[in-house]
Amino acid sequence: MFIETEQTPNPATLKFLPGRTVMASGTRDFANADEAEASPLAETLFDLGDVTGVFFGRDFVSVTAAPGVAWSDLRTDVVSILLDHFSADMPLFRGGSAHDIRVPGEEAGDAALPGDDPADADVIAQIRELIDTRVRPAVANDGGDIVYRGFEHGTVYLRMQGACAGCPSSTATLKNGIEQLLKHYVPEVTEVRAV
Repeated sequence: MFIETEQTPNPATLKFLPGRTVMASGTRDFANADEAEASPLAETLFDLGDVTGVFFGRDFVSVTAAPGVAWSDLRTDVVSILLDHFSADMPLFRGGSAHDIRVPGEEAGDAALPGDDPADADVIAQIRELIDTRVRPAVANDGGDIVYRGFEHGTVYLRMQGACAGCPSSTATLKNGIEQLLKHYVPEVTEVRAV
């Protein structure tokens, strides 16, 4: 088995491609070691001590290194863990139940976000369609994900995950890329904000 490694726009994050499906559907973002307890693989990566984020995509795993950690030192350990995990065909999640997988849009901890107004259903459907077909595939190429979180008074709320979270170019991507795209196709959109 061979694990391919790719740079991402976020210098703290590398994208690892094991040459097989990681998540059959949805994605999963682990922002800390406590969240990683749901996955033996994520937990083992956090146990290295130099990892501050793990993200599972369809065919990749993105790993974020702690500030000041050189990838030249960490890369070998991460590749070794991934090789052991995928070569042994180990389960991605403990218990293997569906509740362990977060489908985009179902993340916990976002109670302060606006609820979608049923009167905006057509606009929201257009926004979601554009995000799913145009934005998410491009962002996945960079080792991350952007998930729709709400729409209120012209403002679209999005959550950035994986390599996108904390990326120095994420604001430019959000404002110059995603916001312009949504404004062009959906005139009701006036702004895009990260949550």
